[in-house]
Amino acid sequence: KVSKMALSTRSQVLRLYARIFRAARNWEAQDINETKVERNYIEDTARELFKKNKYLVNPEDVKLSIVEAEARLTMAEHYRNPYPRPVNLPKTSYSKREGKKVGKAIQKMNELSRPVYI
Repeated sequence: KVSKMALSTRSQVLRLYARIFRAARNWEAQDINETKVERNYIEDTARELFKKNKYLVNPEDVKLSIVEAEARLTMAEHYRNPYPRPVNLPKTSYSKREGKKVGKAIQKMNELSRPVYI
């Protein structure tokens, strides 16, 4: 038997999935030449993340994934930019000089960073 809460969550996830793909279908990039690239990015990322989270059973994990997806969609629509932006990283953490090894502290910072929408 499936509980009412599970059915409610399932319908919420399916509505969100449809909403994301509707947004991708109607997406217009700021640079008209990038529209197709950004549409493909939205669709591919959504498929990848929904498949990755398909087997989540903990209600808290499911809720967190739903909140993340809704926040990403809202921010993409508001800023007209589908790419996540980890704003809590220092500017220097991404750049690396040619031939220089990335330090352990910066590597750990990159791994632990969370985008702003979470």
